[in-house]
Amino acid sequence: MPRKTESSNPADWLFFVGEDLGLIGLSIERELYFLPSQAKLAEALEKILKAELIRWGWPLERIHDLRRLASALRQFDPELVASIDSVCEDLADAYFSDRYPGFDLEDPDWPTLRAQFAAVTALAAEIRRRLVSPPL
Repeated sequence: MPRKTESSNPADWLFFVGEDLGLIGLSIERELYFLPSQAKLAEALEKILKAELIRWGWPLERIHDLRRLASALRQFDPELVASIDSVCEDLADAYFSDRYPGFDLEDPDWPTLRAQFAAVTALAAEIRRRLVSPPL
């Protein structure tokens, strides 16, 4: 039977995050496909931020801008945003620059990507934990 998802359900956003992180984890483990992995990690972070914003009652905006999403979340949970600011900043341009021509590309930095992956994975776990607790 097909799975019905809703864009207004934070758990559905996190379902897709789990799928993304599984794929990225395999890529990192084998050190394959750096650019798409980094872009996909930025996309997973976007989904996590949207899940948490929606949990707070934020009306969904169809944007991919990690900086804007983090800024929107800052009004609800400034401590959480402060803890992921550097990852958001590092991945903010990856969504586009790692997927389309016209940008300067740097050499693959697997150790940094591993650290970013760990931070995004930890954030996903924290947001998943929060789903059982309503916002204060």
